[in-house]
Amino acid sequence: MHTQPLLTPVKLGRHELPNRVVMAPMTRSRAYNRDQAPTELHAEYYAQRASAGLIITEGSQISPQGVGYIHTPGIHSQAQIKGWKKVSDAVHARNGRIFIQLWHVGRISHPDFHNGALPVAPSAINPDTKSFTPQGLKDTVTPRALETREVRQVVQDYAQAAHNAMQAGFDGVEIHGANGYLIEQFLRDASNTRNDEYGGSVPNRARFLFDVVDAITDSIGADRVGVRLSPANTWNVPADSDTRALYDFVIGALSSYELAYLHLREGQGDLSAIPNMVTRVAEHYRTVYRGTLITNTGYDRDKGNAVIANGHADLVAYGALFIANPDLVERFRVNAPLAQADQNTFYQGGARGYVDYPTLQAEAA
Repeated sequence: MHTQPLLTPVKLGRHELPNRVVMAPMTRSRAYNRDQAPTELHAEYYAQRASAGLIITEGSQISPQGVGYIHTPGIHSQAQIKGWKKVSDAVHARNGRIFIQLWHVGRISHPDFHNGALPVAPSAINPDTKSFTPQGLKDTVTPRALETREVRQVVQDYAQAAHNAMQAGFDGVEIHGANGYLIEQFLRDASNTRNDEYGGSVPNRARFLFDVVDAITDSIGADRVGVRLSPANTWNVPADSDTRALYDFVIGALSSYELAYLHLREGQGDLSAIPNMVTRVAEHYRTVYRGTLITNTGYDRDKGNAVIANGHADLVAYGALFIANPDLVERFRVNAPLAQADQNTFYQGGARGYVDYPTLQAEAA
């Protein structure tokens, strides 16, 4: 029997991974404490899934300014560093590898998180969506545009967060440039109408991302850094006037950094009516990006094996399947049935729907 492509080893940055199955970053809203710090429950959750070739944690805000959802952990305080160290230690004790995702939501926030102050963004444009606040879902507001000097401070916040991640024992960091959050807000011309060096042309709108990448790679080394992008995303931010040209430039430029990886989300839904939108993301950008490529969104076992076999990606990231199947790698190996995740428990807090999904071994006992 031939070995599944998903289960073959691969080099990622400075790490040799035993398989190509990645646990995707997923918000779980379990930081139920004043410090917004991970707890023993987080450590148990991630350690259960340590057989993944790589774990990428839930998005973790780089500063208090970056928060936009309830009970999400940060990586900007000593309490948070201490909490995350419990997580990385637990994963390493089971021979796993774990990167932390660095996050700033930008305009996808609400004054309720900032003592009444406005959230920040590249430009003062309301995303016209909902924010999940401590008081429930609320309409977003028109954010405050960051001043140029403030943009540079946010870049330093990213660099400090990466430094903190090393103190917390992580193997690397992923820069969250997807899903309509701050970095993607700078990239898209529908959300960035600035007239300074961070607005206007494609290189200017991409400057914030590259300033962040430069600051972090200078701090911890490029082989400890991944970047996540969503070229086909229309969630939280509209399509760019020429999305293909924008991401062809950005992803082509990222090739020169020798990063640990580039992590790309496939699009969801029918995108055919949107002009200049890449609808087969991994296939298209495999020809643009020269480094290690992770693909995500809509994959099962067979599709994951196929995308690696045909050379369109090097690794595949799984989200909901990893929530419900902590031993997903073993289930793929023996082609066992997969449990289905209970969406009602994705964000409710507590152990239920978080650390109580059984492994194959437990099911057989």
